[in-house]
Amino acid sequence: MAKGKLIVLEGIDGSGKSAQFRRLCARLEQDGIEYNHIVFPRYNEESSALIRMYLNGDFGTNPNDVNPYTASTFFAVDRYASYRKDWGSIYENGGIFLSDRYTTSNAVHQGCKLPDEELPAFFSWLTDLEYNKMGLPEPDLVLYLDVDLETSIARMRRREEKTHTHADIHEKDLDYLRRCLHTADRAADYYGWTRIPFQKDGAERDVDEKNQDLYRIILETI
Repeated sequence: MAKGKLIVLEGIDGSGKSAQFRRLCARLEQDGIEYNHIVFPRYNEESSALIRMYLNGDFGTNPNDVNPYTASTFFAVDRYASYRKDWGSIYENGGIFLSDRYTTSNAVHQGCKLPDEELPAFFSWLTDLEYNKMGLPEPDLVLYLDVDLETSIARMRRREEKTHTHADIHEKDLDYLRRCLHTADRAADYYGWTRIPFQKDGAERDVDEKNQDLYRIILETI
């Protein structure tokens, strides 16, 4: 049997990614399309212990206190454990997967620590680490939610107020978030991600309109 399909939804914090992910899952279920969903990082699993320590500031309160290659391995190990324990056999037997974040997030959130001239080498290293060395599947499609910094920050602050949570070391650093947006743009070009623009004619696009775009592209892929 042919291997399955892996579709990844990517975007910086505050891009509306989680909300769109939930909507997409609901539409696939409503239309009777057999699929599976996965979310990274898996904060409740033992394999995410180093991720939690990193984001809580145990290794330094500035994201740059941990170099991008080291930090990337924390997230990669969590994905490896997930693949081997939870979904690898289903994927190998033709299962369709929709993923909220993936290796793509390392490209954005860790690549942003590097100068532009070092990004191609880092992007190449990530591909080799997770897809070649660790044997994780490469996505068939990456949908990148392209949002501006001001909207991202405003959404994160509203989320914190609503959920009574606090920002992690990534979300607290505005320069870091600004760099993430720039790096995501470079990564989208390097890897060939499919961009979903946040604005149209200078105004924010309707949530349902963006969801329709996302769903149409997914149906074309599966």
